[in-house]
Amino acid sequence: MQELPWERMQIAIGATASAQQAIEDTMAYVRERKVFGNAVASFQNTRFKLAELQSQVQMARVFVDHCMTLLLAGELDPPTASMAKLNCTDMAGKVIDECLQLHGGYGFMWEYPIARAYADTRVSRIYGGTNEIMKEVIARSMGLGK
Repeated sequence: MQELPWERMQIAIGATASAQQAIEDTMAYVRERKVFGNAVASFQNTRFKLAELQSQVQMARVFVDHCMTLLLAGELDPPTASMAKLNCTDMAGKVIDECLQLHGGYGFMWEYPIARAYADTRVSRIYGGTNEIMKEVIARSMGLGK
């Protein structure tokens, strides 16, 4: 039980890194892929979507860094580690889903890294304690529940 905060931080770190990699892979793809004679990256929707996704990853990264500072100081409590795992894995799922959308039909082809990331990221909301369990840990720390 004492190792759960560290395990949950490893999951949060992995989820955040996966989301960042998905953005980088997607940026490379949209720069090369042409639609209606233009690179997909030239469309405002694409640029705005990637800007939103990068913002979400950056916010997760700041929280993960804060949690790691607490962990190294021996001060990371289970509810805060649960918050990191919950938020980072949910964020990664959403980011990778949006990145896959920007790939269009190619996003489901195993030749593209985004297809693998999409499949791989789903389990992060299950292992290390499901995200529903993370919510229970957090709620109990707030004095709610049993």
